[in-house]
Amino acid sequence: MSKEIVVSGIRSTGHLHLGNYFGAIQNYVMMQENYDCYFFVADYHALTTHPDPKELKTNVFRVLAENIASGLDPEKVALYAQSDVPEIPELYLLLNMSAYKGELEKVPTFKDKVRQHPDNVNAGLLTYPVLMAADILIHRAVKVPVGKDQEQHLEMARNFAQRFNGRYSEFFPEPQVFRFNNDTVKIMSLDGNGKMSKSENANNTIFLSDDDDLIKKKIMKAKTDAGPTEPNAVMPDYIQNLFLLMHLTSKPEIVDIYRSQYNNCNIRYGDMKKQLAEDMAAFVRPIREHAAELQKDEALLKKILKQGAEKARASASVTIDGARKLMGINYY
Repeated sequence: MSKEIVVSGIRSTGHLHLGNYFGAIQNYVMMQENYDCYFFVADYHALTTHPDPKELKTNVFRVLAENIASGLDPEKVALYAQSDVPEIPELYLLLNMSAYKGELEKVPTFKDKVRQHPDNVNAGLLTYPVLMAADILIHRAVKVPVGKDQEQHLEMARNFAQRFNGRYSEFFPEPQVFRFNNDTVKIMSLDGNGKMSKSENANNTIFLSDDDDLIKKKIMKAKTDAGPTEPNAVMPDYIQNLFLLMHLTSKPEIVDIYRSQYNNCNIRYGDMKKQLAEDMAAFVRPIREHAAELQKDEALLKKILKQGAEKARASASVTIDGARKLMGINYY
């Protein structure tokens, strides 16, 4: 019995952080046991912000290493760079023929980029949802794990699939949002302003590459307050976030101690943050060290990327051949 196909990618910019780990990678590790998984480093997507060519390769290798160090097995999933699968940009071109300027300009993330970077409104930014659709449809995936901010892009991928099917013939399945675990973990920035980010609030984000001392420094500076003034008070979101981090990395009995202290209005946040810092450093350390060792072995990472690209292209070539034939692009 064939397994359902899952596709997901991560941009090759910035460093992976706790939000990436608990919000996505941890679920990917569980998915690899039961699904046919294609996980890619989105280096084409990264080009929309013009990264330094000297850094692109380093970034791709680091993201790959951190995913493997977090538990992804290259023997169980296809781990590849987006640019190593030429069928993706070909499908991107074909899908662009059914994508319209008006709908692309209305995408909230495009509007945000225009406001943030008015001097870099390139065609890649405008057609970002089309390339994302190609990433998914090239494997005819049915399940796509995405965050809330990417759900509209997935809806557009379904629209492009429907247009192709309606114009030519039923070919692409309509990909759906995949919630492997309904208890989606959302990690806030340590200053309480939004979520942890690869590109913003670096001093308030715990990266998988942070060393012990830096992790402890960041945790000790995390936002707190004077403490509750009445028993069993509702926690502010930034305090909830500290307890969530403790729940994810500390022993249950440790969490219970500080939760009881909070409920009884005698919590000392300094002590709590010191404990959390120790436990967080111990949690990140093996991932950081494993990723660092992998990054030293460039030959191994190249082998993994090549192996992943071969798996991905085996799937992608079948799709692009089928799409070309349905469109009449088969002259010999």
